[in-house]
Amino acid sequence: QVQLVESGGGLVQPGGSLRLSCTASGSIFGFNSMGWYRRAPGKERELVAIQSASGSTQYADSVKGRFTISRDNARKVYLQMNNLKPEDMAVYYCYAWKSREYWGQGTQVTVSS
Repeated sequence: QVQLVESGGGLVQPGGSLRLSCTASGSIFGFNSMGWYRRAPGKERELVAIQSASGSTQYADSVKGRFTISRDNARKVYLQMNNLKPEDMAVYYCYAWKSREYWGQGTQVTVSS
């Protein structure tokens, strides 16, 4: 059974930084893509950033220049979030794809002074 486990969420002041991590476990290797989605209160889930196995990346316009996605092997993906804004506050979900979607449980990011 494949599991995605996120870590790194928390409370940060506007302008601060956080680094989210996601590790996949289970009998699977080499996801085609891994990335991050988020859901803010009262809003639909949206793509934040995603990276393919070839290294190509895609970002939401709202985070370009502030967030960076990276993968250091076939099972881990990171999201470096800089210059956080109150509108970034959401539950962030790790996502992976190989023949089907896989989702983590989510980690809360709170941006508040």
